[in-house]
Amino acid sequence: MIEPPTRSRVGREDVLLRFDVSEDSPGVLGLVEGIPFFDLTQQHAGLGGELDAALSRVVRSGRCILGPEVSSFETEFAGFVGSRHAVGVGSGTDALVLSLRACGLEEGARVVTSPFTFAATASAIVQAGFVPVFADIDPASLCLDPAKVEEIPDFEAILPVHLFGETADLPALQRIARARGALVIEDAAQACGSRRGAKRAGSEGVAGCFSFFPTKNLGGAGDGGMVVTDDAEVARKLRGLRSHGASERFRHEVLGGTHRLDELQAAVLRVKLPHLERWLARRRDIARAYTSGLSGCGLRVPSWNEQRSWNQYCVRLEDRDALRAHLLERGIQCDVYYPRPLHLQPCFAPWGGGEGAFPVAEEASRTILALPIYPEMPQKHVHRVLEGIHSFMNLRSRRNPCWEFPNSPAS
Repeated sequence: MIEPPTRSRVGREDVLLRFDVSEDSPGVLGLVEGIPFFDLTQQHAGLGGELDAALSRVVRSGRCILGPEVSSFETEFAGFVGSRHAVGVGSGTDALVLSLRACGLEEGARVVTSPFTFAATASAIVQAGFVPVFADIDPASLCLDPAKVEEIPDFEAILPVHLFGETADLPALQRIARARGALVIEDAAQACGSRRGAKRAGSEGVAGCFSFFPTKNLGGAGDGGMVVTDDAEVARKLRGLRSHGASERFRHEVLGGTHRLDELQAAVLRVKLPHLERWLARRRDIARAYTSGLSGCGLRVPSWNEQRSWNQYCVRLEDRDALRAHLLERGIQCDVYYPRPLHLQPCFAPWGGGEGAFPVAEEASRTILALPIYPEMPQKHVHRVLEGIHSFMNLRSRRNPCWEFPNSPAS
């Protein structure tokens, strides 16, 4: 009996945890070991004793809400990013919404952001009471294009996304913001650990927003988020907003909500944070292998950036859907981030601009494909991904094979 692919719902995304195929599976030739897009079980198995002890510590303490685990993790994470303050919240979306509310923008303020990212970025702007204004992306980095932002005549804030671990051009965006008297708030959900020079992603704007969704570079065992800032007043407002606007017990200065980082999640993240640099190094090694192995193949690969955290490794090809089908047939999981830009999503129709408004973002959505990349990924799986891509490219051009693939490593 063949086990079907096993998936686990762990939040707003469907995350593949294990994938088993065999010779009886349709579309697979012979006995093949499946290659997951992401495998959280391997990471948690390696940390089993530490995680068990951390979770047990919380349960036995009876301190379940904003206890010592959250406060300690806030201090540790602020030190990692290089910010004075860190405020733990319930998710990356909470981080965005609360940051926008805490930074002093007036109701109806216009906030410039990217149309090529997850929906949370733009939806947070609307939920906070502001107006999303889209600007097209840079064709190389896929992050917000400063030249396109500069063309927008009127706005009060810029919310750049550090996409797939690549940092947006903060120096240029900060210059534009200063000239307009506008704020910069960073969406660093996909870029925990990325750098631009000596600065960590999230540390340059008035606030930096992080997600600890399980698939992120630093992921919890559920939802979680963090806001970092150097502004003590912004940090004070964030702490109030995450707890129904309370400045002290039963005194509510503003309307807030229940947006706190869970004590259990903080305990898990404290176990994981000391391993993050090692995990980022492994992501870079995999990205380097992909970049080297796909050189000259006919795919568009990301520009190499040693300081990037490589939350995703995305290639681009006009025949993207055929390549994806080819890889899936071979048990190689891959995904499309993102198949439709935000300005063409129904929920953003009032602010979108319609088809053709942001051609670079639209082209990226048609051509992009994300390959498996996670710290525990075996080298033999990296090799098989490359082999699968090259077999597809060679089928498209039999006269001029793009690569002769060497023997596969054992691990």
